[in-house]
Amino acid sequence: MYQALYRKWRPRTFDDVVGQEHITDTLKNQIISGRLSHAYLFIGTRGTGKTSCAKILAKAVNCEHSENGNPCNKCRSCLGIDDGSIMDVVELDAASNNGVDNVRALRDEAVFSPAIVKKRVYIIDEVHMLSTSAFNALLKILEEPPGHLMFILATTELHKVPATILSRCQRHSFKRIEPAALAKRISYVAEQESMKLEPNAAELLARLADGSLRDGLSLLDQCSGYETISAENVLSAMGLAGNLRVAELLETISKGDTGKALTIFGGLWSDGKAPATMLSELGSLMRDILMTKVAPKGGNELLSGGFDRGTLDRFAKNMTAEELIYGLDSVQAHIGSLRDGRDPKTTAELCIIELCEPQFGDSIDALKKRIAKLEELIGNQALSHKDTVTKEADNEMSNPWNDSVIQEPPKQAAAFAETEKAETAEEVFEEEFEAGNERNSDEVPSEEALTGGFWTDILADLKHTMQPGQYIIISNDSMAKGELQGDTLTVNVTNSFVKGQLEQTQSMECIKAAAQKALGRAVRIKIAEVKPAQAGSTNKIDSLSKFGNVKFE
Repeated sequence: MYQALYRKWRPRTFDDVVGQEHITDTLKNQIISGRLSHAYLFIGTRGTGKTSCAKILAKAVNCEHSENGNPCNKCRSCLGIDDGSIMDVVELDAASNNGVDNVRALRDEAVFSPAIVKKRVYIIDEVHMLSTSAFNALLKILEEPPGHLMFILATTELHKVPATILSRCQRHSFKRIEPAALAKRISYVAEQESMKLEPNAAELLARLADGSLRDGLSLLDQCSGYETISAENVLSAMGLAGNLRVAELLETISKGDTGKALTIFGGLWSDGKAPATMLSELGSLMRDILMTKVAPKGGNELLSGGFDRGTLDRFAKNMTAEELIYGLDSVQAHIGSLRDGRDPKTTAELCIIELCEPQFGDSIDALKKRIAKLEELIGNQALSHKDTVTKEADNEMSNPWNDSVIQEPPKQAAAFAETEKAETAEEVFEEEFEAGNERNSDEVPSEEALTGGFWTDILADLKHTMQPGQYIIISNDSMAKGELQGDTLTVNVTNSFVKGQLEQTQSMECIKAAAQKALGRAVRIKIAEVKPAQAGSTNKIDSLSKFGNVKFE
């Protein structure tokens, strides 16, 4: 008769228990030294070894030939406890035996000495399910237990156990088993069962098990029908193949392609995927990506396991934390609205539209997402500009005899202009005017030239005092540039968003302090939005307008 893997491979000694060495080592030492408690409380999530350790402990305290704290599993006591023939070791499920009468019956028979073994042991699983009166009845015997009696209580919900019970038990907390340890044990069992299990499939099963070895072996059992168990087969057997399409949906959402995102959702809907399930899986994916992004090294234990690490790393690289938090909040809000009886399909479609186009939302999280995207874009532009400047400097250093190094940029422009044939008298006049200004530029330093030097000093100071996002904006020549006129320093910006960022009180104070430090005097700060100049001959007309003998109709 076939036996389920989780039952067949249940631990029989403390050394077989996976991932709970901090508990098993303690229990073995107590058995060796004989310093045993009359009551133990095992706490932890499902499938972590609580009941298994309780049974091993019951055998170990009664074993006739204990081996380094472990039961021998060969003596009459061990074999009798395993097959249930020894009535002095009793296992109760408090979920179905939670009344006071059940505990009173247990209390009445507990006073009798064991017939065959050394200690009478009661294992009460899910002890938090006992009623208040049943807990009171249990407390009476825990207060004054006979020397031959031992209680081993197990629970997944510690907060539901009364403090009076907790104070009389020795507590041991079982932790979730790490994915690496789970994968190793699952691979070992598969090898012993002659299953061809691929390493990536074992890792996937470990993640899906969520810290529970019992769940991991049950999942392995579910995949045993395949000749070779691959990751794709695991997803198919678990009904998680649709997760690949959910990942495709999120990738489309991150690109803002509303039409394609709705088309993918329509396909999932046609295939029978419930909107609530789709939103839940989408939220789970974004949560895993967020965990990967904020805890790239220590977040493996926090992942749901439904998506491979390569997919999560790729999304984490391309999506901001603000974007993920906004997406999670939006998905959770729409899932919550389904409880109000709203149409599931429409609700899911509205959620997808909102995720693709956050400008439709007016929440704080939506604004944070949009600002984070802008800051990322600005940062990339600044980095690109820095790389360009660095490359130009490298080129100049590699060719010291280049004429472009010897001549100033304005002189280059003038020299080049003089070699070109002027087509109109206006162009000739402009060229002569610029050449004259250039010849006189070395004699009297202009206000603009002074500003250029001081602006560099101001930016150097702002780098240490201004917020990083605002400094990226003001230090980008394509977005902001300073100009000194008398006692007023005007920062010319290209759009209203940049203007709003720099007009914030903290930004203005930083700019004012940096300007005073660089100029040696206090100046007035003004942020001005300057529209790009129109193409055409506007600059030429402005140049000619400086001469009084030129009239314009």
